[in-house]
Amino acid sequence: MMQVVRLEAGASFQWPRASVAVGNFDGVHRGHQALVARAIETASASGGTAVVLTFDPHPARVLAPQAAPAALMTLDQKARVLSRLGAQAMAVLPFTAEVAAESPQEFAASVLRGALGADTVVVGDNFRFGRGRAGDVDALQALGESLGFRVVEVPPVLLGGQRVSSSRVREALTQGDATTAANLLGRAHWIEGQVVRGAGRGRTIGIPTANLQPGGEMLPALGVYAAWCWVDAGAPGVAAVVNVGRRPTFDAGDVSVEAHLLDFESDLYGRTMGLSFVDRLREERAFAGADALVRQIRDDIAAAREVLSGPPPASPLDGL
Repeated sequence: MMQVVRLEAGASFQWPRASVAVGNFDGVHRGHQALVARAIETASASGGTAVVLTFDPHPARVLAPQAAPAALMTLDQKARVLSRLGAQAMAVLPFTAEVAAESPQEFAASVLRGALGADTVVVGDNFRFGRGRAGDVDALQALGESLGFRVVEVPPVLLGGQRVSSSRVREALTQGDATTAANLLGRAHWIEGQVVRGAGRGRTIGIPTANLQPGGEMLPALGVYAAWCWVDAGAPGVAAVVNVGRRPTFDAGDVSVEAHLLDFESDLYGRTMGLSFVDRLREERAFAGADALVRQIRDDIAAAREVLSGPPPASPLDGL
């Protein structure tokens, strides 16, 4: 099982011959996966430990909070994905104003070599670090020579001729393009949260829904989606029709996430549920009344059955 540690002030975790992949890893998309794979490869070659160094919160929350992007996943989801990829440890550096003020030299000496005992540091070609993002890969190479670690630079992963990035994943989700988001991530975009009580209107029209209170921040664009639903640990996904929207036919309230699980009967209130968005079926729109809405939902269910006609995935991490 992967070890997860927080690098609080003065903490030190001297893993044997640590090969450390460094980055935000928001979404753990295909580009991030290439970094992790290289760290695992170098650790395996030396009999060392594959470590991922990430930051919490995202540095933008400290440096430019008004412009900070929505997080694609929670820290717990990140840990589960990294563990699935084969990382042996995840080190979480609490990102503070003090950390942001460190020079590249201070960061490399105190965190990479000091706290982690890095033997190898794996970064992307666009890696920047230290106060004002002053450090780059060349600077890291020079620091590694003096501090005793080597640096491995990993080229970008391209999709459609463009660099895979967290920004591209967010852009796809903002447009409701769950398919492109999944191609960039290497798996469907996945949210989790607690099932809470809603108005109960779905049950009155014969189409009960589970109302999810997401624990993360990044929802796809408003609309109706075919999705896999995760309820019980170790159980395969359940096909679902999911509405992300404001329920304009009835009350046009705040954005909610409501899932109608196909061929599934169980009381879900209070339980943790996950949703993996596979395809957007249509936009959200207002209907003349409940009867018209029910007819459309029946069509949505038929469309979702077609999209999700294959074997249910074993977990939201399938594809990695």
